[in-house]
Amino acid sequence: MKILFSISLTTAILSAVWAWLANSLGLIGWAGFLGCTSYFAYPKEGYKGVLITLLTIASGVVWGLVMIHSNSLLDNIPNFVEYLITGIVAFIMCIQAQKIWLSYIPGTFIGACAIFAAQGDWPVTLSSLLIGVLFGFSMKKSGLWLSEKLK
Repeated sequence: MKILFSISLTTAILSAVWAWLANSLGLIGWAGFLGCTSYFAYPKEGYKGVLITLLTIASGVVWGLVMIHSNSLLDNIPNFVEYLITGIVAFIMCIQAQKIWLSYIPGTFIGACAIFAAQGDWPVTLSSLLIGVLFGFSMKKSGLWLSEKLK
């Protein structure tokens, strides 16, 4: 129970800090929380977990941009071609998991979904997601540290 309490407390504090920071810097608050959640959901902890989460989310943003821009570049094409492109890119988003550094498929899809929701605004979206991952790491790490101190 002490671990859950400690992580909950540090998550609450750092969530408030993130909300203020995102607002102050013009970042996307909800995208940062997606990044944070992605780190919490990844089964491996520590720096390797952070790096894999960062890389997969960033790759998802890139693949999302590929879908957005391929559809806009191919004006006047039948809808089924857009659907085909979406299917091909989704396949690539999954198959890239053969590489350990891109093995977190949900992170890839979170990055793509975030860039769709942000209507392709990649600099702000990517910054918000990546900073959010670092906040997620900080929330968990500080919560575990606090739990040890409360023993």
